[in-house]
Amino acid sequence: MSQLTYTLVVNGSVYGSQSARSAYQFAKALIGQGHTLVSVFFYQDGVTNGSALTVPANDEFNLVKAWQDLAGDHGVRLETCVAAALRRGIVSQDEANQHGLSQNNLAEGFTQAGLGSLAEAMLVQDRVVQF
Repeated sequence: MSQLTYTLVVNGSVYGSQSARSAYQFAKALIGQGHTLVSVFFYQDGVTNGSALTVPANDEFNLVKAWQDLAGDHGVRLETCVAAALRRGIVSQDEANQHGLSQNNLAEGFTQAGLGSLAEAMLVQDRVVQF
């Protein structure tokens, strides 16, 4: 079996749907099989996966932290669509400065990117899988 490169596109919110958790489980499985996960692009409600203000109950799986750990352990880029994120109140420090906001809440390890980043991934990676 040859090693493939992947980008995942996550459209589902951090909690409230199974989409993001399924994407995370898929990511772990493909890395476990020796493939390379280059990036995860969070789009639509998926941008909520990048909120630093998500606090699950003590007995619930912390998906934001899981994404952060995956990125740190495997060098995966975590990108939130900047336009979708701003509409949903997920703001990086740079965007907060640009828009005159006093606060930001993009979780550590996540960046904000445009759709060009997703378009490039679709051209460069062997596989792009949407959740």
